[in-house]
Amino acid sequence: MSSGGGGGGKTEIRYASYIEENHKSFLDKVAEYRVATTDNSPYAGYVDLEVDDAFFGLGYTISSFPSLYDMYGKFMAGLDIENLYNQTLEDTTNSTVVNDLVAAEGALLDDDININSIPRMQVGMRDINSVMSSSYVIAKALIEDTRTKAISKFSAELKYRLLPMAQDRWSRHLEWNRGVVTTYMEVMKLYYVAKTDVDGAHYEYAEKNALWPFTVLDYERGAIGALQGAQTSKSTPIRGSFLSRLFGGMASGAAAGGMFGMPVIGGLAGGLGAILG
Repeated sequence: MSSGGGGGGKTEIRYASYIEENHKSFLDKVAEYRVATTDNSPYAGYVDLEVDDAFFGLGYTISSFPSLYDMYGKFMAGLDIENLYNQTLEDTTNSTVVNDLVAAEGALLDDDININSIPRMQVGMRDINSVMSSSYVIAKALIEDTRTKAISKFSAELKYRLLPMAQDRWSRHLEWNRGVVTTYMEVMKLYYVAKTDVDGAHYEYAEKNALWPFTVLDYERGAIGALQGAQTSKSTPIRGSFLSRLFGGMASGAAAGGMFGMPVIGGLAGGLGAILG
């Protein structure tokens, strides 16, 4: 029920009796649920997630590990690519595997010389009676020289074929250094994004838990106003003189004029109201 001074009447809002009865029963039921659920927040049992433990392990934080600039300085800023190339070339062409291959080739040549070349040379020298001559010594030296040159040629060809591999290893090493810094940066970025999202979820659930009683009451407020739109109005005029009703209307006009910043209309209405009074 409400009354307005400007209209000089009383306004009462009523509904059909069956609507009012059902609405009252509905409000009683809503009140029961409100009492049962106000102190039973579904967010009360939420357990905060520990992002640092998931990323770094129990007891560690991001400050427990090198900074991004430190990683960049170790892998990129202090890198001498010329020294890196020389080191990679040396490791590739003079590795243990290469030395073993050269040694194995030398052993095969020695076997071939001892089994085939030396006996044939000795038989030939014996046939010409030159076993004790200087020609025998020179022939044997030539065989040794041929062996040395063959091993050197094999070693040079092997290392020459390994040059593209050394180049590829050098390039991959540079890419690896850059990839380490980039990956480290991405991990840090992922950590801060996850940290922000998880902290936001913590605050959100904490807020929902704190406001849960008001959430329940908001539903009850909506239930109380459920009849809006199904109402009917009935006006009953208030008995009184014409001047009193006119004065009430002008007073309301003066108040409205002052509220909306219209001094002329407000002042005029106020002046007329004072005269009539």
